[in-house]
Amino acid sequence: MAILALALGALYQAASGATRNVRTDQRFAYAVELARSLVADNSAVPFQGTSKRGETAGGFRWEVVASPVARPVGSALDGGRLQQLDVSVSWPDGTRWREVRLHSVVAGESVGVRP
Repeated sequence: MAILALALGALYQAASGATRNVRTDQRFAYAVELARSLVADNSAVPFQGTSKRGETAGGFRWEVVASPVARPVGSALDGGRLQQLDVSVSWPDGTRWREVRLHSVVAGESVGVRP
């Protein structure tokens, strides 16, 4: 009986750990897709840059920050034409927070004008 109890205890812990890992993987995949969609939604930003943040119904916090890329001296490229885009998505996982960060370079544009 004691051997059976130990075996069932070990099996319960293994199943519990597997369930926790699946939930963690699902939340990570959601965060990555949310970050990718934020990059796509901000493929062109104002010349002066932008800063946005929010939270989803599921508790995922996101932030988008775009700032002009420094131009080399003598560059013919107008200021603000290239923007460094930083996207972060964070979410609670037990007692700690996890985070996904994506970085890209996107086009700068006049406000309200799409190329």
